[in-house]
Amino acid sequence: MHFATGVLLIASTGCTSAMNHTQPDPDAAPDATTESSPKATLWEWPLKFTAHNFGAYCFNTQSCTILYKGFPHGSDTPSPSVESYGRPLEKLLSAGYLAIRNFPPPAIVTWRSRDGAPHRAEVDMAEIFKDGLIRHHLRREEIANTTNMFVPDIILEVNDRTINVYMRAHISTIKEQKPGNPHSNFRNDLIKVYSQTY
Repeated sequence: MHFATGVLLIASTGCTSAMNHTQPDPDAAPDATTESSPKATLWEWPLKFTAHNFGAYCFNTQSCTILYKGFPHGSDTPSPSVESYGRPLEKLLSAGYLAIRNFPPPAIVTWRSRDGAPHRAEVDMAEIFKDGLIRHHLRREEIANTTNMFVPDIILEVNDRTINVYMRAHISTIKEQKPGNPHSNFRNDLIKVYSQTY
């Protein structure tokens, strides 16, 4: 089972930590960053985005619903733990709501944590990603010149009393990331950008 959402938490108290890592939509932006740089690449530095894909997931909750750009995620039934899936978190999370222009109103998250306590939060993606930068772990010289579109995934996770927001961007690289594997010329790291516990 999976559910989902993401944004800055506006209406709730808790302990916050921000990490500073450098179905088709009618309002979708065409391409994110496609302009040429002086080096004849199809992108500019630093990497920025004007549209994103979205996904939302719930774990360890009694009930959990997430509303983002009018699209609901989640369920009124209990959600299992990450561990129960037998796979790491990065293998579970993906974004299926495609090409959303930056940025809709905050995601509204309503849930009951594992102990049954009710919670409500608004997660403002426009605030979390106000710099417009794509989060990744690559140096400029590692990125392939043929990379020409950046529409990253933004994923909201509710886990018991904590809301996390991640970014994942598929970026082509010059070198193989797994030596000997000709299909590994890319990075798509899952990077936590925001977290708040209630």
